[in-house]
Amino acid sequence: MADRVHPRDSPPSSGEAPMSKPSQSAPAQPAGTYVIQIPKDQIYRYPPPENARRYQKYARREPRRSCCRRCLCWSLGLLAALLLLLAVSAGVLYLVFRPESPKYSVDDVSIRGFNLTSPSAVSPEFNVTIRAQNPNDKIGIYYQKGSSVTVYYSGINLCNGALPAFYQPSNNLTVFQTALKGSTIMLTSAVHSTLAAEEKRGEVPFRLNLKAPVKFKVGSFKTWTITVKVRCELTVDNLTASSKIVTKDCDSRVKFW
Repeated sequence: MADRVHPRDSPPSSGEAPMSKPSQSAPAQPAGTYVIQIPKDQIYRYPPPENARRYQKYARREPRRSCCRRCLCWSLGLLAALLLLLAVSAGVLYLVFRPESPKYSVDDVSIRGFNLTSPSAVSPEFNVTIRAQNPNDKIGIYYQKGSSVTVYYSGINLCNGALPAFYQPSNNLTVFQTALKGSTIMLTSAVHSTLAAEEKRGEVPFRLNLKAPVKFKVGSFKTWTITVKVRCELTVDNLTASSKIVTKDCDSRVKFW
């Protein structure tokens, strides 16, 4: 690096030689300025001493960051390929087996345990005949233990029961009865009066909720446990063992997760 030359405003002393005049080709520098000449390669290759340590840290970190980016890209690519493979497999299985949701309905209801001539508690008993249809050609259904069937009136839980555990093959219609029982249910005077008036009119509404854990059999493979939920809105003509269903509307759905 060239030395710095400070200009002098005062004339040289008698012992010093006079400074040479600048050549005609070089432009004259204003008084009080100086020129620093630094080789170009030194500017780009060597950082200043105060930044040298920072530059070394950055140079060390850069390969590590590149490795992390590379690993992240590989992981995302592998995850995308796996999701694509699962989607293709699910599409192929759907086209091969054409799965359909099972269908349910309530065929008959026999009722006991209602005494509307007394304000005392009631212990209802419902014998419900349920029709379960498996419309699939290549899929069977395993009904597991732990199911529940509940009957409500105006939001009041009247009685509870469960479905039997059984296997339903493909293209099969199964009709079974389940007994539902309730114990010592107190009805308010308003509910008691409304229930008596509806029975007199021949239109007593109930709601039946069914929840069953099942496993679908596809070939030799069994799925994980899937929950089937059924909701039926029923209207019966009376509250006796010979009651008849006036209207019914059942809706079912399958919860896979």
